[in-house]
Amino acid sequence: MRVSGAWLEAPATQEALHLLEKAGYQAYVVGGCVRNALMGVAVTDVDISTNARPQTVIALAEAAGLRAVPTGLEHGTITVVIAGEGFEITTFRRDVQTHGRHATVEFSDNLAEDAARRDFTMNALYARADGQVIDPLGGLPDLMARRVRFVGDAPARIREDYLRILRFFRFHAQYGDPEGGLDADALAACAAGADGLLHLSAERVTAELRKLLSAANPAPAVAAMAQCGVLTHVLPGAEARALPVLVHLEPAGMEPDFLRRLVVLGGETKRLRLTKAEVRALGQMHIALGNLQTGAALGYALGQKLAETVLLARAALLETPLPQDWQADIARGAQAQFPLHASDLPHLQGPALGAELRRLEQVWIASNFSISKDMLLR
Repeated sequence: MRVSGAWLEAPATQEALHLLEKAGYQAYVVGGCVRNALMGVAVTDVDISTNARPQTVIALAEAAGLRAVPTGLEHGTITVVIAGEGFEITTFRRDVQTHGRHATVEFSDNLAEDAARRDFTMNALYARADGQVIDPLGGLPDLMARRVRFVGDAPARIREDYLRILRFFRFHAQYGDPEGGLDADALAACAAGADGLLHLSAERVTAELRKLLSAANPAPAVAAMAQCGVLTHVLPGAEARALPVLVHLEPAGMEPDFLRRLVVLGGETKRLRLTKAEVRALGQMHIALGNLQTGAALGYALGQKLAETVLLARAALLETPLPQDWQADIARGAQAQFPLHASDLPHLQGPALGAELRRLEQVWIASNFSISKDMLLR
């Protein structure tokens, strides 16, 4: 089997591979680029694996007039910059000792040893410069079946880095077959190792959950997380029941949104590291979910995007249909402008002025934005 595409055939990619091959070393593109190309998914990063040692990679690059940056020297990674594009070139490795996120590694000349330390079989795929795929661990059948499976012993892979539990569910959401279910051995290992998630930083957990909930349909993966006890370690008190309803209600073409999916899951977000804007938006949405404001009123108060999230989340949580023309109604409210200003009430000032403006604004909103300025003043 071969892979192809502009990402592999690009002169910069070929130059990076030939830089090593011409010196007598092995050189393969590896991991996500091979996986995505075989699945027809866009390739964004091209990583290269080789048996050349890091100092050799640096010497070869500099001899060719290229910039070599030791971005991960102790782990064997050198970034070689070609035509403005950086290629991470990593020496084959084998794990000597693993301790959580970090591992003590030794360099290797054996491709199979390098493959054995990767997380999932679909990520342990390599390809030569001509596109010929090398599959040292039998990952191709898993990839073709869209089956996410740990390399080797699942509990051992998880103990090396407990974030792999969340990566397992995220990869199923992004690449797995929703009809085929999840690998039973992997699920059992994730359930058994779930307590290890408590030792991960909030930044790493949030980044992985953000990718998971931004998948086209994360509902089957999140349901499996709930069933095996993983979800509660990430979002205590969360429930997965409304998520598939939300995904069904989201209009065709609407971009997946992390916060929209997060708000219907509920639960505590203390284990996450959200931005100030996200915390504020979640607070606004939780308040709006508790009232019965119309789409137009929500659009006026929250703006188009947040108001759409509230109506979608409300419908998903209550399992009710969306109002007719709900997006147009929200847009009308988002574009509405309160017709009164402080100068329209010259007989009032201070707190009394502010209170009267707020009262009249509520009257105007309750009229569905139909009362004119003159009617409000009368």
